[in-house]
Amino acid sequence: MEADVTLVLDFLNTLDVDDGTDELETADSWRAWASARSLRAGTVGEARTARSSLRSLVGDPVASAAPLSEPVRIELGADGPALVADTAVGAILTAAARLSLLGDFGRLKICPADDCRWAFYDRSRNRSRSWCSMSSCGNREKARAWRQRTTTPPTPVDNPGDNSPPCG
Repeated sequence: MEADVTLVLDFLNTLDVDDGTDELETADSWRAWASARSLRAGTVGEARTARSSLRSLVGDPVASAAPLSEPVRIELGADGPALVADTAVGAILTAAARLSLLGDFGRLKICPADDCRWAFYDRSRNRSRSWCSMSSCGNREKARAWRQRTTTPPTPVDNPGDNSPPCG
């Protein structure tokens, strides 16, 4: 399972909003990413579609899902049956499918910070983790909310039972 989580997260995080980098920007950078994981790249367009669809499924508000299918076969070996794909996108979707079958796909999440949107795996017992990192994005958002609460002047409350004239 850990290998599946790592592969899917690495793929989802080929887009780094904070750094402004995208490892799927060019076919060469996509091939380098896949090669570093001993996978056959396939087309960069297919990789972009798969990433956008997966990011959408795990909560990225700016990603969009599109239909996508990849051929996968079952091979029986000494360790038992295994799902095998020929391309990097197929391997990633296979890993995502295994996580889904185990009930763990829902633990993949996208950080809600607009300047982050990093994908992470929620290991909390009740699956309630919101931030990729509480020490960075979580603290930054909590501090931002606190500043907003403390710098906004309170709005006056009208007292409908008070008929006295205003002070002047």
